Amino acid sequence: MKTANAKFASLALAALLGTTVAATASAQTVEGNIALTSDYIFRGVTQTDGGPAISGGFDVADDSGLYAGVWGSSVDFGDDTTMELDLYGGYATTLGSWDLDIGGIFYGYPDSPSAGGDQNFWEFYAGVGHALGPLAWDAKLSWSPDFYLESGSATYLETGLAYEFPAGVAIDARIAASTFDDLPAADYEDYQIGVSGTVLQTLGWDVRYHSLSDGGDDSFVFTISQSFGG
Repeated sequence: MKTANAKFASLALAALLGTTVAATASAQTVEGNIALTSDYIFRGVTQTDGGPAISGGFDVADDSGLYAGVWGSSVDFGDDTTMELDLYGGYATTLGSWDLDIGGIFYGYPDSPSAGGDQNFWEFYAGVGHALGPLAWDAKLSWSPDFYLESGSATYLETGLAYEFPAGVAIDARIAASTFDDLPAADYEDYQIGVSGTVLQTLGWDVRYHSLSDGGDDSFVFTISQSFGG
C-alpha cells in the first residue's frame, strides 16, 4: 500500500528504481519507478508474508503543484490476492521553508477474492514538512471512510525525523499510530528506523528496522534501487 510522498519521505521508505522524462510542451514531468525489497511492509505489517516484493509505477507532476500517479506491487495475503494497484493524486506546494501536501489514494487489489469483504479502499491525506539544513521533520494524517475489508473509518497519524550526512547517507526514525473507529481493540503503533544512501550516484540502498506495539514480529528490510534523471 503506497502512500504519496514528500521530498523527505524517500529517506524513510523503500528506495525506488526510477526513470524521469521531461515533457516538452508543458511544465510537467513523468516519472517511472521499479523497486525490489526483501519484505513489503505497510504500516508495520508485512504485505508479502515475510517474503520479497517487486513494485513499480508512474507519476505525473505539474509546476502548479498538481500530481497524479499509479503504483503496483506484488503481495501475498495467504489467499488468491497477488497484486496491489494504487491510484493517487494531489497537490503539493512550498510556503517559505514549509512543504505542504494534500491528496487522495485508492488502494486496489484486482485479483482479490470476493469472499471476506472488499479489500479495496479509499484514503485521504494531508502532510507537512520542514527542513533545517540537513535535518528534516514531517508529519502526515491519513483517513479512510471505510478501511481494508470494510472495517469502518480508520486514521493513521505519522511523524518522523531524518538527517542527511555530507556523504549522502541518511538516517531516519518514524513513529505512527493506527486507530480504528469501529475496532478500537485493533489500534496499534508502529515504529521504524533506517539508514539509506546511494553509490555510483544512481544506485540506492535502504536498510530498515520495523517494530509494532502489539507484539507482532519485528523485521529488518533491505531495498535496492536505481534512479535516472530528475
